[in-house]
Amino acid sequence: MPRSVPLRRLLVALLLSCAVLVGGTACGDGDTGASSSATASPTTSAEAQKFAKARFVANAGLAAGAAYQWIVKPYRAGKFKKGADGRTVAVVKAGLAGAFAYNRLKAAADNAKGDPLLAKAVAPLTAGIESLKGMATKFAKGEAGAGDVGAFESVINSIKDAGKSAGAEVADKVPSTSQLGE
Repeated sequence: MPRSVPLRRLLVALLLSCAVLVGGTACGDGDTGASSSATASPTTSAEAQKFAKARFVANAGLAAGAAYQWIVKPYRAGKFKKGADGRTVAVVKAGLAGAFAYNRLKAAADNAKGDPLLAKAVAPLTAGIESLKGMATKFAKGEAGAGDVGAFESVINSIKDAGKSAGAEVADKVPSTSQLGE
């Protein structure tokens, strides 16, 4: 048995050095300019507005889908109650979904700034989005209640209504569980 400890150390050292080597070469040289040529940018203000609406719809749809699938629906099914079957998994997923939805709602609000009509409709909702900032922690700890779930529903419905009034209708798009962790 004494021999297995040095072998483990050797294996860990080898894996770490490979990770550092691969990570260093993947970063590459910042002077190549490859990254700047790979990003597409709109050439006209009409294209910028079109992309802003499309990105707004995508981000708001993901936020709405995540909130409904992993916060609202499990809450209504009683999954967050103490002693409920599958409570731990539901609470963890709700915490991840809360953080994901908050992040996507902030991105949608930023996207809305690219379109004048959408910007006017979404601007009053930024305070509501900010109010969701600490909700992910409450969900992850299992401390969320009906008011917290209602807050998510209210903000998301307001974002959907604002998008619809500006010609950017938002449909729920449920992200995969792997997307929640990103």
